[in-house]
Formats: sequence, C-alpha cells, structure tokens
Amino acid sequence: MANHKSSIKRIRQTEKRKLHNRYYAKTARNAVRKLRTTTDKVVATEMLPKISSMLDKLAKRNIIHKNKASNLKSKLTVFVNKLA
Repeated sequence: MANHKSSIKRIRQTEKRKLHNRYYAKTARNAVRKLRTTTDKVVATEMLPKISSMLDKLAKRNIIHKNKASNLKSKLTVFVNKLA
C-alpha cells in the first residue's frame, strides 16, 4: 500500500476515472453493436450521426484512441451505405 498522501489520492482518482471511462467505452461499444445489427437503412442512417458524435467525444477525452474512433466511424459509414 502507498505511504504518501499524494499517492493514496492518486490511487483513488485513478480508480474513479477507470470506472467512469469503462462505463462510457462500454456504452459506445454497445451502440456500435446495435448499429451493426440493424438491417433497416432509415434507422441506421438516423443512428450514425449520434454514434459518430459519441465516438468523437470519447476520442477527444482520451477514453478511446482517435484513430480507433476514426476507423470505427469509417467502417460504420461503409456499412450504412451498403444497406439496401
């Protein structure tokens, strides 16, 4: 266990941030999964901007890497465009 007050506080902060980041990353993964299982183009086109925005915000806050957000957005856009 840490002996310094600052390191004890750091451990508390890290744990709190880890839980916060895990929640938002999991929410984003579920949203992406939901979009990928959608077969209706109208619904998918409606969901895409919201999910793209969510991914951009997560990348901006360093919860996910900016390239990962970009790759996901690209793949999802291709998927939505291919729907009939």
